[in-house]
Amino acid sequence: MPDTSVSVAAQPTATPSGDEAELRRIAVQLAETAAAHVRARRPEVFGPDGARAGAVQAKGHPTDPVTIVDTETEDLIRRLLGESRPGDPILGEEGGGSLGGGDAETVHWVVDPIDGTVNFLYGIPGYAISVAAVRGGRPVAGAVVDVAHAATYSAALGLGATRVGADGAVQHLRCTPVRSASMALVGTGFAYGTHRRTRQAALVAELLPHIRDIRRLGAAALDLCFVAEGRIDAYYEHGLNAWDWAAGALIAAEAGALLTLPPATALGAAGDLVVAAAPGIADELGELLRRVGATESIEDR
Repeated sequence: MPDTSVSVAAQPTATPSGDEAELRRIAVQLAETAAAHVRARRPEVFGPDGARAGAVQAKGHPTDPVTIVDTETEDLIRRLLGESRPGDPILGEEGGGSLGGGDAETVHWVVDPIDGTVNFLYGIPGYAISVAAVRGGRPVAGAVVDVAHAATYSAALGLGATRVGADGAVQHLRCTPVRSASMALVGTGFAYGTHRRTRQAALVAELLPHIRDIRRLGAAALDLCFVAEGRIDAYYEHGLNAWDWAAGALIAAEAGALLTLPPATALGAAGDLVVAAAPGIADELGELLRRVGATESIEDR
């Protein structure tokens, strides 16, 4: 398959229009409200005897779950957005929608009600709420809440990226100063479809001898925030949808990361590559990914 990714600079190229700070505030409020709902609901739905009857269903693959908490959390975000931004289009993982329609100034909201549903299902503390405001196909504000740790990552175009911890401490985010791919801790993820995950596993085997190590968290939005925070040096994955990366990519970019992204309208099934890397290794890692064949898309089958 051809390489269909689009490289972008340290900050997604768009012209701030003056309302990014307000859109960021709304994204943070929505994501934090949704995170509180998810924290409250998990022990109610997943008790000591397992999940309530009917609480978990499969989506495109038997191993790809959606829970009742995913759907009700997206419903909550949609309702709150309808109250605060009536008429703004919404694209959500569970409820659908589109990034088409409207003029170049139309704000679309891109929502992942629980990114890392498998972690949520198993009680592994690696799942998040992701909310982004997108204008002209590019994120201009966004928030990602690490639900288990009550930490909020957020950014607005040209205004930097921060992490606010559960104690209220504010951290201004910057990527690591790593200069060599051989010393890079790299995050990645794996798909549910057999064809794609087999190829992804082969790519890890080819990449691993050339870097420090690999990490697999299971939540793309958090992976991108971890690049911004310096917890990992880079992240790559094939087949993400806009709701997986819209908020996290902006946060990483505002922290100085260099990114390769597909168009926001691209479907994850096409298997395009997403990369976020600390600036000191971006070129070297990009060449390494090209050399092992990772820049080619991997279809979901």
